[in-house]
Amino acid sequence: MGTVQLRRGLPRVAGGDAWPPAGVADAAAVTSVEPAVTEPAAPPSAPRAVVEAPSVAVAVPAAAAPGVALRRGLPRVAGGEAWPPAGTAGAAAAAEAAPTVAAQNAPSETPVVEVSPTAAPVAPSAPVAAAVVDAGAGVGLRRGLPRVAGGEPWPPAGAVGGIALRQAQGAEPAAQGAEPGAQGAEVAGPDVSVPLGFTRSVYPGTAPRHPAPAPEPVRIGPFTRVQWAGAVIVGGAGLLFAAAMVVLAVRVFVSLPFMVDFLHTYPGQYALPASAPVGFPVWLNWQHFLNVFFIVLIIRTGLGVRNQKRPTVFWTPRGAAKRKVSLTLWTHQALDTLWILNGLVFVVLLFATGQWMRLVPTSWAVFPNAISAALQYASLNWPHDDGWINYNSLQQLTYFGVVFLLAPLAIVTGVRMSTVWPKDAKRLNRVYPVEWARAVHFPVMIIFVLFVIVHVFLVFATGALRNLNHMYGASDAVNWVGFWWFAASLLVIAAGWAALRPLVLAPIARLFGTVSGR
Repeated sequence: MGTVQLRRGLPRVAGGDAWPPAGVADAAAVTSVEPAVTEPAAPPSAPRAVVEAPSVAVAVPAAAAPGVALRRGLPRVAGGEAWPPAGTAGAAAAAEAAPTVAAQNAPSETPVVEVSPTAAPVAPSAPVAAAVVDAGAGVGLRRGLPRVAGGEPWPPAGAVGGIALRQAQGAEPAAQGAEPGAQGAEVAGPDVSVPLGFTRSVYPGTAPRHPAPAPEPVRIGPFTRVQWAGAVIVGGAGLLFAAAMVVLAVRVFVSLPFMVDFLHTYPGQYALPASAPVGFPVWLNWQHFLNVFFIVLIIRTGLGVRNQKRPTVFWTPRGAAKRKVSLTLWTHQALDTLWILNGLVFVVLLFATGQWMRLVPTSWAVFPNAISAALQYASLNWPHDDGWINYNSLQQLTYFGVVFLLAPLAIVTGVRMSTVWPKDAKRLNRVYPVEWARAVHFPVMIIFVLFVIVHVFLVFATGALRNLNHMYGASDAVNWVGFWWFAASLLVIAAGWAALRPLVLAPIARLFGTVSGR
């Protein structure tokens, strides 16, 4: 086969021959490799088969290989010989040519490998790798600078041959006579179950072991919803137990002989003057409904004023821009004004028709009778009740206190905190500070709420149909007329409650001033 002429470049020195020289170019010609020849596999019936490893022939002239000179570089030390030395360069060139020569003689030394009928042919690189090991055994690797000052170049001379041998052995196939299915098996890794042989100094942190904290539960005041439910259950059970103990103690107390005489002398009510009217007129039923309506809405808006932090709608009176207040406060004051007007009408009609004798005590016997009525209520043995003619003494004192004491106190304290109070009256403000009004106004509202709760409870506990006819039907009969009037009044109160919003209140407030946003 003909040689391939390599391309020659510029000379290395001025006026010199083209590089590489002519002899080197001819020796470096590319050679052809004979194709591998594999014996056909034995028939399936044959128990054993012999496969001869193919021979690899590289057409490199044997005489040309020793004459090939490697390129030498700069010296390692100043003024020294070019690196590598001349002898090392020749040995390296021989090492490069030796595998080819050994490969030509390899077929005569190739071992015979026995395989099963279904086994694949042996890889043809095995004899070549063995030849490389034999040829490279005498080739020295490049040694570097010493590890210590004045020492031997590294690696040592003996280690160089071992490294070359290990590199050549690494090229051999790892499993020449392995089982057919062993070629695809994974190489077993190190056993990670055995701990390392040194003291552990790094540990995982605590963050991965602790989940994120649960969100804070929603609180209503000082307690959560579950805590409020528990407080209501426990508190209700405690109050029920305390009430049962009170009832038992009072019953034992009123069964004593002197208390029996006391209850007989003071049954719980005294006779009214002969001129006292009997029954309830219609105007009194309407007054009662309006009082309930205004009281409920006043409490609703009062709590809104107390809990409102940043109002969104404001009302300003005409001609007084500095008196701007929230729309909720204006609604509260407007309802207070209507309630006061209704109360004035109620008091006037009360004294004009003689109905005041039902509310205003006319005898000192009212106090022992009130004590007697309270003991009878506490023992669950209700006192005689005939509200169409007369209230018992405890009712009379309660109604008198609500109408003539509690209501005026709520009005006086409310006016002090309202916009109608003169802010420039320094002497009046010093005599009646606003802090006193605030300290009294809210407890008065709490008393009103408790009065309404107890009043409604007693109405339904002492004959609901008859009492509702007294308050709403102007009749002493026991029928459903008063109940349906009462149900209708609840619908009106619910509608008024729902109407307490800026969309409904703003048009009404504009009739008396200016409504604006923030």
